[in-house]
Amino acid sequence: QLFTDGITNKLVACYTDEGMADALLVRVYGRKTELLVDRETELRNFQVLRAHGCAPDLYCAFQNGLCYQFLPGIALGPDHVRDPHIFRLVAREMARVHAIHANGSLPRPILWQKLHRYLALVKTELSPKVSNPSLPQDVPSPEALEQELAWMEATLPPLGSPVVLCHNDLLCKNIIYDRPRERVRFIDYEYTGYNYQAFDIGNHFNEFAG
Repeated sequence: QLFTDGITNKLVACYTDEGMADALLVRVYGRKTELLVDRETELRNFQVLRAHGCAPDLYCAFQNGLCYQFLPGIALGPDHVRDPHIFRLVAREMARVHAIHANGSLPRPILWQKLHRYLALVKTELSPKVSNPSLPQDVPSPEALEQELAWMEATLPPLGSPVVLCHNDLLCKNIIYDRPRERVRFIDYEYTGYNYQAFDIGNHFNEFAG
């Protein structure tokens, strides 16, 4: 069965049992996604989360993808995340991830490194398209984005949000609700890494807007 909700990858469930009790997932990375995602770091974070009971079993990794355990349940939608019962389950699972320690080292937030990397990609990969007159006039220029990034780097660190292990991509479709076990699980760890705790909370809170 091919899943179509993913934005950047192809995801296929393989099974022989009609109830999918024996299912496993094969994920094939999308073309050029390595520009955005560090696959070695993703694999390492997958294993860390699995060791703490926050990720499915990982069966193997290959050159352009992964094979791992299928988690039964439903991917959340905007109505689910506004349900008080479910958003408490999400908060509990988020707290479990945020409590995973960094082996005694003082973790640094990956936010700034990622943003500078994305901005560099805008300049090298997208600049010819960004100057395309057919684009809406309110699309900010790379220079405007650089100014905004400089403002954020000066403004956000002093706020003192703790640096914890974050999922960094808590969209509705990356949260699976297992009703029989009354639990939610997070999937897709492409952007997982140490970051400001407020990023995970704010990123997920965007989903409440639908």
